Amino acid sequence: MNSMISVAIVDDHKILTEGLQGLIDESGMATVIGIAHSASTCRISLGFWKPDVLLLDIGLPDSSGLDFCKEIKQQYPQIKILALTTHNEYSIVKQMLDNGASGYLIKNAMAEEVLAGIQAVADGNTFLCHEINLLMKRPKETHIWLSQREREMLKLIAEGFTNGEIADRIFLSPETIKSYRKNLLLKLGAKNTAVLVRIAMEQKLI
Repeated sequence: MNSMISVAIVDDHKILTEGLQGLIDESGMATVIGIAHSASTCRISLGFWKPDVLLLDIGLPDSSGLDFCKEIKQQYPQIKILALTTHNEYSIVKQMLDNGASGYLIKNAMAEEVLAGIQAVADGNTFLCHEINLLMKRPKETHIWLSQREREMLKLIAEGFTNGEIADRIFLSPETIKSYRKNLLLKLGAKNTAVLVRIAMEQKLI
C-alpha cells in the first residue's frame, strides 16, 4: 500500500478550500497538510509542509498563480503542482504547464476528477481535467470570445488611454480596469499592452 499523498492547497476561497479538504481527507488516498489563502502565506509555510502535491489557484489575491507556479518549481522542483482555476483559456493553460504545473483542474470539476488529478500528478504524470483536455485538443486558432465590456476596454487601451482615464470614461474603479487589463493580456496571451493591441488588430477584435 502506498503511503498517503500529502497535499497543500493555496486558494483564497475559504468555502472551496474547506470542501476540498473534506474531499481529500475522506478519500483515504491523500491528506491535506496545509492550506494558505494567499501566495505570501504559502511562501512562508511551503518549506515546512513540503507537500507531494500543491493545488494552486491561478487567481490569487496577491500574486499571479502563473508566476507563483514558476517560483515554486524553481525552489521546490519535487513538488507537483495541480493548477486549480476558473480560467479555461488555452493561453493560460499552456503558460501554466510551461511554468511547471503537472496538471490542470477547473474549479467545477467533479470530485472524482480532483482525486484522479492528485493521484496522477503524484505518480509523475500530467493530468488535465476533461474540459481542459478537450480545449487543448482543439485547433489553435479558436476564436477568442470577449464580452462587450472587454471589447470596449480593448478599444480604449488601443487608443492609448491609461487605466485612470478609462475608469473615468466607463465609470469603473481604476482597480477594476487594472484587473480587466490583466485578464485581457491573459486571454490573448500577450506579454504587454503593445503586444495586446497588435494581437487585437490581427484577430480583428477592435
